[in-house]
This record gives sequence, C-alpha cells and structure tokens, in this order.
Amino acid sequence: MPAERLHRVAVLVLEGAKPLDVGIPAQVFTTRSSMPYEVRVCGPAPGLVTGGDGLSYHVAHGLSTLDWADIVFIPGYRFPDREDPPPAVVDALLAAHAAGKRLAAISTGAFALAATGLLDGKRATTHWHYTRQLALKHPRVRVDENVLFVDEGSVLTSAGAASGIDLCLHILRGDLGMAASNHAARRLVAAPYRSGGQAQYVPRSVPEPPGSRFAATREWALHRLDKPLTLEILARHAAVSPRTFSRRFLEDTGYTPMQWVLRARIDMARELLELSGRSVEQIAADVGMGTGSNLRLHFQRLLGTTPSQYRRTFGGQILANPGAPATVDLPPGETG
Repeated sequence: MPAERLHRVAVLVLEGAKPLDVGIPAQVFTTRSSMPYEVRVCGPAPGLVTGGDGLSYHVAHGLSTLDWADIVFIPGYRFPDREDPPPAVVDALLAAHAAGKRLAAISTGAFALAATGLLDGKRATTHWHYTRQLALKHPRVRVDENVLFVDEGSVLTSAGAASGIDLCLHILRGDLGMAASNHAARRLVAAPYRSGGQAQYVPRSVPEPPGSRFAATREWALHRLDKPLTLEILARHAAVSPRTFSRRFLEDTGYTPMQWVLRARIDMARELLELSGRSVEQIAADVGMGTGSNLRLHFQRLLGTTPSQYRRTFGGQILANPGAPATVDLPPGETG
C-alpha cells in the first residue's frame, strides 16, 4: 500500500514484561508489503530486559525510540501494583504524549500509563484480576472492569492478553479501514471484530467461555442482516424467552441484542463502502437498514462521519493478499 512514510510503532518493554503482550503489537503491525508500518522494540535502555514467565528480551533501542514513533505500546508486566516504572520511563511517556504520540497500554501496562497522570479523569481498563488494584493505586482513573478496551483518543488501554489483539485491530481499523483490519485478523487467525464494550469477564455460577452462549444465534444473524431481526426472532432461534435472551446476551457481549444487530449492520456497510461500488441506498437495503437516510443517521451517530465521507477516506484501500482476492460476505443472491 503506497504511503508517504510508514506508520511508526514502538513497543516499550519494561522489567517483567509479559511475552504475549510484547508479541501482539509487534506481530499485528509487522513490517510487510501489505502493512504500511515499521515496528521497533525498545526498553529503558538498549540491551537485556528481564521479562516475565521465564523469558528475557534483548532490545536494540532505548527511550529515544519514543521520539521516533507515532504510537507507543506499553505491554503488561508482572507485579505492576508494587512500584511505578522508572522516572526516566514516565518522563519519556509524558514527552511522547506532549509531542502528539498516541500511547496504548495492553493489560497491566495500564499501570505504567496511569503513573504518568495521563489517565486521570479518563476511562481505562486493565486485566480483570488487577482492576481493583489499579483503582486503588490511581483513584483518579475511572477504571472500567467490564470492557475489552477503552479508546480515549490519545491514550488507549486494553484488558488482559488476547484483548490486546482487539485493541490493535481497533487501531488498525481507524488507521486503514475495515478491509485492512479484517485482512490482518485473517492473517492472525483471530476474530475480526470484538467491540471494546464487550465484557472481558462475567462471573457465573457455572464457568463458561465469555460470549459462547449465543454464538450460534449471532452467527445465524450475521448471515441474514438484510432480513428482519427483532428481539423475538433472535430469542426464538436461541430457544429462550426474549427476557432471558436479552439479559444473557448483554452479559456475554456488553450490548443489548438490538444494539449488537445495529453495529453488525454498520460494520457490514463499512465493508461494502470500502470494497464495492454499490450506492448508499443499495447498501442500506443490503444490510437491513431500509433507507439511505436511516443508514446515514446511524453511521453519523456511531462513527461520527457520513457513508460518503467514509468511502472517500477508505474506499479502494484493498490490501493485496497473494493468492486470495479480498472478499466481503454479502446476503445470499447478492454480488459486489
């Protein structure tokens, strides 16, 4: 993909860094022909950084990499509630933010970001096991324990481990659009979209993987977004009462059923705007939004832009995928 210059990504490895948290942004934004990014892994100083879980990292770059970067990722690390990161790290993060860089924390990396004061008065999250400690250690941070990630513009935080993928794909969607994000998700064999508002941990009397309870109904709905989808229709497919379905669906996903359907329709509209030449009116019918004016209304409310403006920004940005053309799921009988 042509670009004036590559987007610059720094991954800041602190003492006790968790291997998965370090690897996620490094791999999502890996430098390759289909991704206009350059990644550098850095530490408080070049050299060996002792990590967590029996691994250590030999980093080639020091804190000056934060001056070079456009976005800085702060992976999670062990025992974040015991002490703050070194003053030099805090100062470097503050300077990077003041220079207009985005700072994104994965899991317990939120503690390092909170130590700068940049999360004061803002929503933030971290791994559910540490949300109470984060709230106690940094009482000015509005800790939300029931989300996968929080985007506050220049500062972003995510929950534990795999939710770092969701955060990175969210950033990628904002930078390059839905098609690029879906391309990266396919490469990672990851879910292409999990909303930041989805619950990261819901205590239950019988443990169950989050979101799996009505997975079949959600999958069924995704293949008939152009058809009527009411609470009653969804509950009937799930073989439970509408009241039970609504309550449990909210616990699993963080959305009411109809909020989820609306966002699924908007996401499908985004892909069609990027990858097809269909009109806004045609796309509105394709995704079950009825009219173009209805699509425009909800597009503006959820994304802060219009379908036409979105298409001008992201239309035509189809990433090359050797051996497999870019595709988008359409309702049966439709073509792009």
